[in-house]
Amino acid sequence: MKSQTSTLLAEVRTFRQNHPDVRYVDLIALDIPGHFYGKRYPIEMLEKVAAGSPLKLPQNAVLLGVQGGLFKIGDYCFHDGDPDANRRLVPGTLKPVSWESQALGQMLITSDGTEAPIEFEPREVLAKVLERLHQKGIHPVVAFELEFYLFDKKLNNGLPQFARDPLSDDTDDQPNLHIERLSRFSEVLDDMAQTAKDQGIDITVITAELGPGQFEINFGHLDDGLRAADWAALFCRSTRGVALKHGYRASFMAKPYLQFPGSGMHVHVSLYDGAGNNLLAAHQQQPLRHAVAGCLELLPHCMPIFSPNHNAFRRLGGTVNAATRACWGFEDRDACVRIPDSDPRNLRIEHRLASADANPYLVLAAILVGLEHGLEAGREPIAPLNEDRNSGTDFPVEMLDAVRAMQHQPVVRDKLGAEFVDVYCENKRQDHLAFQQEIHAREYRWFL
Repeated sequence: MKSQTSTLLAEVRTFRQNHPDVRYVDLIALDIPGHFYGKRYPIEMLEKVAAGSPLKLPQNAVLLGVQGGLFKIGDYCFHDGDPDANRRLVPGTLKPVSWESQALGQMLITSDGTEAPIEFEPREVLAKVLERLHQKGIHPVVAFELEFYLFDKKLNNGLPQFARDPLSDDTDDQPNLHIERLSRFSEVLDDMAQTAKDQGIDITVITAELGPGQFEINFGHLDDGLRAADWAALFCRSTRGVALKHGYRASFMAKPYLQFPGSGMHVHVSLYDGAGNNLLAAHQQQPLRHAVAGCLELLPHCMPIFSPNHNAFRRLGGTVNAATRACWGFEDRDACVRIPDSDPRNLRIEHRLASADANPYLVLAAILVGLEHGLEAGREPIAPLNEDRNSGTDFPVEMLDAVRAMQHQPVVRDKLGAEFVDVYCENKRQDHLAFQQEIHAREYRWFL
């Protein structure tokens, strides 16, 4: 504890020396829907927190709905007195914020590692899964890939408009994968990449995707799953900020256009033992097959995590590389679980089902639980798509069905935590019901 305090103090003091114009720092954490909440602290108070002063925020801030409101979930929110809960600073995450009009800093906070962690906090859920795997001698290496769309900054009657090509002043309304689109939007994309690097994120490949104004950015592989999920969360925040600075909106919305591909969160995961051997590659890759079987078995019961809102379910099926069933395949982008071509050292799965706006901590936790379950159960998977294009098992494609499938699955409850599962499912159920409480103009056209 003394060592961590010393490290945090050194980090804050170094930051103050390097950024003397910064007066405030945003202390932020991700809630259940994947939005940041937190407080803006004077830099002097941050140094006191680093030295050991308590850092408390309302426990129920984690339970906010998509629109920021609180739902009655068991005794939480309205019958618990809205208590505070301790948070701690995450070392190594104090960085400058360059996309705001004033000089600011930001730093991640979390309840994991505190005396009384919040059981349903997303980062704590992932921390528990990783700790259990480490105790079993399993060490994941993880890399995220995130797709997103650029839109014009101005909405048209609440609807998004195509991003405007800064060179031709025409809208980027043609779906394509052309490399020239990276050049045409290089100013904003380069700023996004550099800003992410300034946050400590290892940005690698940038791709122009098939949708108009759609791009993908990949991150480097990490042997720290928490840090990998931190990168994904922080990248979304900085990318939206940088886009606004350049006159665009960046959105990780799963399916902004019905006629164009949705945006996904692809997660590469390999598993190693303490000596650095790839566990999936042992015994003629039999553990890989078991891990795939576990992922596919639990996938239908984790759909509220992979597709966390009404719009995310629209992404499934009907467009390029979006699976409609739980399936797998070698070098097959139509599969939920793809096995990229690689040497035994780098053998891994690529989980492709989650939408780009899903919570990265929970997505990774659900994937790891599936792999863990598969290794324990030792079952053979269904046929890969390479052998049978019709192979696959059904998963829920509507939120209330998905919630029911998740809430009562014993393996998911055991490995993700029963309290978390109950809280998360009720949060999703209430969000879905709240979404229905508005009459769309189409209803008047059809039924008036």
